[in-house]
Amino acid sequence: MCSEFCYPDPGNKKQRLLSCKKRTYRDRHNPHGLSSFNIVVEETDLWISAQAYLEREATEIVLDMRHQIKSYIYLHPEFLSSLVPVKPDCHAPDVVKEMIDASTRANVGPMASVAGAIAQGVGRALLGVSEEIIVENGGDIFLSTYRPATVSVFAGSSPFSGKLALVIPTRQMPVGVCSSSATVGHSLSMGITDVTCVISKDTALADAAATALGNRVRCLADLAHLGRWADEIGDIIGGVVIVRGHMAAWGDIELSEV
Repeated sequence: MCSEFCYPDPGNKKQRLLSCKKRTYRDRHNPHGLSSFNIVVEETDLWISAQAYLEREATEIVLDMRHQIKSYIYLHPEFLSSLVPVKPDCHAPDVVKEMIDASTRANVGPMASVAGAIAQGVGRALLGVSEEIIVENGGDIFLSTYRPATVSVFAGSSPFSGKLALVIPTRQMPVGVCSSSATVGHSLSMGITDVTCVISKDTALADAAATALGNRVRCLADLAHLGRWADEIGDIIGGVVIVRGHMAAWGDIELSEV
């Protein structure tokens, strides 16, 4: 759940910009029969599993996507700083258009979707050379495999943390599984959740929606409204939210013990 680019200081809004620590959860990443490798380009830190080592191809894709985003930010600084949706731009690069669309649907700033958008862009491109792909970008995942996948849910100090997993069936793939938190990492969240995890066919939308839904959980009573709020965004398969010892889940999901 580490940001791809720095968020602005939102004034009196509480902001968590903790430096990214060693991603120890990757030590448990065990995709049977796939080769795994790490790609780091500036703030972008991806863990990729594919049918072959595709470091060069993945690096080129990341460099191109980052160039598109950074060039757009240079011309449109509000794209980086805004905490609300920005206007559509038919002249924007494709990855920027995806971020604008996802953040508009979720009613958050465009950078709330950047990690998911990059994971999705890399994953979709590499599917052309590998029929199975997993791209993890700071807890935001693009997933396309021949077998069901299990995604462990990390929720900081919550008693549920590391004890639950989402089982993703092949019928839902390719799919995005994205997380946001007010207590872990340096996601920018206005809510109280230890984790807000969202599943969508659109990984950029899953990322933006995780931020949006997490922002709206200000007390435990709000957990009852998550399914309705997700339906208002649209194209959300399901999700799970954890606040300390409390959990809410909705949609077409399967949870299992780890």
